Amino acid sequence: MAAPLLRGIHHVALICSDYPRSKAFYSETLGLRIVREVYREARDSWKCDLEVSPGVQLELFSFPGAPPRPSWPEAQGLRHLAFAVTRVEDAAAKLAARGVACEPVRVDEHTGRRFAFFADPDGLPIELYEA
Repeated sequence: MAAPLLRGIHHVALICSDYPRSKAFYSETLGLRIVREVYREARDSWKCDLEVSPGVQLELFSFPGAPPRPSWPEAQGLRHLAFAVTRVEDAAAKLAARGVACEPVRVDEHTGRRFAFFADPDGLPIELYEA
């Protein structure tokens, strides 16, 4: 059998409306490590690579004049970003202590896994998923 074409997810890219606010949210509030940050003068754009886990990154971009997300959460395109956690309540409590409100914990009817949602500074839905 041939090796699979895709080996995993390398990164997810997000365009944010307020780059310093989003950078602080993902690096300080969520605790992701900044791998590199560059200013791209030709685009008047910042790019910040954050490590989610070994080999997986989140890229934050600033693009002047980018349109807002059309609706939440059921817009076409990226529906939400999900992070694996050991215990949803523990992660939600840590976020609450940092000023981030999480929705109540729910159980996936098909997998039996527990999860909860919160939003980033631009309203992007983010899921805490017990895995």
